[in-house]
Amino acid sequence: MTGLTRLLAGAVTDAAGLALEHEPVAADQVVTGAPTTGHLVLDSTEPDGGDDPDAAADAGRTIGVWEMTPGAMSDVEADELFVVLTGDATVEFVSPALASIELRPGSVVRLTSGMETVWTVRETLRKVYVAP
Repeated sequence: MTGLTRLLAGAVTDAAGLALEHEPVAADQVVTGAPTTGHLVLDSTEPDGGDDPDAAADAGRTIGVWEMTPGAMSDVEADELFVVLTGDATVEFVSPALASIELRPGSVVRLTSGMETVWTVRETLRKVYVAP
């Protein structure tokens, strides 16, 4: 398995305390404010599982931490499952048209590839995600 050594078997990684480098959200995605995002991949696997036959179930999987500061941005999602660690936000689903959801610490959400969303963050939002 290739990836960063931040996630070691039997060890703790403090995802809430990791320092993330932020960048401004691209102008064509900004809805309101001046939000920034930060991202850090904690672990990933080769798309074909690499040389480890036990890694086949995790082939191509990425685990990371993502954060957004207050403001609103539009996005087109990838497949992922995430758990909110900190913050307060609303996600509106533009396509497919679904009911908006409120995010707070402990929220668990699944997104599918191609969903068009608008993220409105009131308090810096940090999440841990797993993407296949």
